[in-house]
Amino acid sequence: MDKSPSGRKMGGEMGTTKSVSTGVELAAGTRSQSIRIKFMYRGMECRESLQLTHSKANINYAMRLRGEILNAIEKGTFKYADYFPNSKNAGKFDARPARVTVGELLREQLSIADRTLSPKTAKTYWEACNTHLFKKWDKTPILGLTPPVVRAWIGTFTCKAKTMRNILQPLSNALVQAVNDDLIEFNPLERVKLNKIMTKEQRKSNFAPDPFDMSEIVAILKAADGQKRNLFQFSFATGMRPSECMALEWSSIDWFKGKIRVERVKVAGVTKEEAKTAAGNRDIDMRQGAFDALKAQQQFTALAGGVVFHDPGTDREWSTDKAIRQRWEIVLRKAKVRYRNPYQTRHTFASTLLSGGENPLYVAKQMGHKNTEMLSRHYGRWIEQGSDVTTRAQSAAFFAKVSPKLEVQKREPA
Repeated sequence: MDKSPSGRKMGGEMGTTKSVSTGVELAAGTRSQSIRIKFMYRGMECRESLQLTHSKANINYAMRLRGEILNAIEKGTFKYADYFPNSKNAGKFDARPARVTVGELLREQLSIADRTLSPKTAKTYWEACNTHLFKKWDKTPILGLTPPVVRAWIGTFTCKAKTMRNILQPLSNALVQAVNDDLIEFNPLERVKLNKIMTKEQRKSNFAPDPFDMSEIVAILKAADGQKRNLFQFSFATGMRPSECMALEWSSIDWFKGKIRVERVKVAGVTKEEAKTAAGNRDIDMRQGAFDALKAQQQFTALAGGVVFHDPGTDREWSTDKAIRQRWEIVLRKAKVRYRNPYQTRHTFASTLLSGGENPLYVAKQMGHKNTEMLSRHYGRWIEQGSDVTTRAQSAAFFAKVSPKLEVQKREPA
């Protein structure tokens, strides 16, 4: 359907221009006026002129039209000819399928990701494109991206399935958009099944629960020192995500109530004043292991205030979770403990509490889940099996909640 008002055409009058809003300009020629709108589409800046006078009503109309166009582009429903049937761009975009490249579509998705996704997710998209997708597919015509070609390429990877899915995500988004824009008839990735291509070892997740036992926790903490030990011990004793630990501030520690407030995260080097989910904004009970770690950490950062845990290598906040993983790997080698990623400290917290008989709903709230669905899916066997008397005795002291009434003086900041 033609959504353009009478007289709309490509280009603008020669003369002066004045910006009145983002992407909206007033153009005045010697004999006429027009309003020009600008927007990004398929990696290109498009400019279209509306043959309208500079009245307030017309300016408001142009702003609303641009907003509608941006909305349609983001949803993948924008058809250039519907809005600008007389524009040269309409024919240009309609004629793209035979020559458009995968690289062009990927860059469009990166532009959308920068505007709409979290910094961490957008960074993941950029890394996938720069490291893998552009190198292989940048100049490939979209019509040349077929399921057999994609399957053969995926078969060259030795990474885990989760990593492969992360690599493919921006490509998948680009192909969905290509289908919506009638550039291709179907999404070739829909006909590619990773489970049929990747080995059994590749399909195993690095993030599936593989908790540490108490003897391993002791060995890890013994092999670490100073601020590294404090961070790792705190992680084990709280179940907080690495992104939450990096953003934790001293003002979020309530020594008198024995609570730790989780209210911000740090992703891709950027601190956000909100947790990962709504339920993620929560109060965690302070356990003995966390209490001892915080008391030991006070000498390093409490006086300055702000973020609790610093990178001892820079004496500043941890920049990214990658820096933590690098220190973690060294400590585990020194401790002679089988490697698992730092996120397993969170799984260790959950599995230990559940096998110790804690109420699953309580554990879910401590971890920032809104219900027990996630626990049942990932920790079912720990809920069912419980733990023996010896294991409970070993972990009781470390994971015991501190009592505000009995230890007020101990919890007062030094």
